[in-house]
Amino acid sequence: MSKIDWDIDIDFGDRTKALELLRHNSASIKRDESFARHASGIYFTDIPHDTNGFSTIDYKEAEERGYFKVDFLNVSVYEKVTSEQHLITLMTTEPDWSKLLDKDFCSQLIHVGNYHNTITKLPEPINSIPRLAMFLALIRPGKRHLIGKTWKEIAKTIWDKAETEDGYSFKRSHSVGYAHLVVVHINLLSGL
Repeated sequence: MSKIDWDIDIDFGDRTKALELLRHNSASIKRDESFARHASGIYFTDIPHDTNGFSTIDYKEAEERGYFKVDFLNVSVYEKVTSEQHLITLMTTEPDWSKLLDKDFCSQLIHVGNYHNTITKLPEPINSIPRLAMFLALIRPGKRHLIGKTWKEIAKTIWDKAETEDGYSFKRSHSVGYAHLVVVHINLLSGL
């Protein structure tokens, strides 16, 4: 098998409904010589597994062996979306970016939550999907040293991989996807 160096995350209001319809095995994480179920990872391909359908190979080792994990994520924001057209409207309506300056509003917002103080330290506003995506990457340990810089300065290195394991960083694709979800949530909380 060849190694795949990318991943797929799929968001659901309730992942169990989708998983009930699909033949799969759950990914596992090895902790202290025993295995625990991975919070979101699943395999659609055959992988060694126990009688409960949990992989008997740690997800990192499985990746090295060429197994491809897909993450099915529970995202409660989607429970408030009433239809496909509603989601399209939520995604394509320009949000009121000024709401990011409201501490109470931010505290309710997915992925932004407790980072209102960080938003206030930025010399320029978050007023677009690209800036919001950079902000979501900026609050990860590997990129916090960029807080307080201009968007132009941040853009130079925000998508570079963090140098240390404990200073993880976001990939651009994850940040952009999460930024779109934040826009959906801003619009939902604003009554759309």
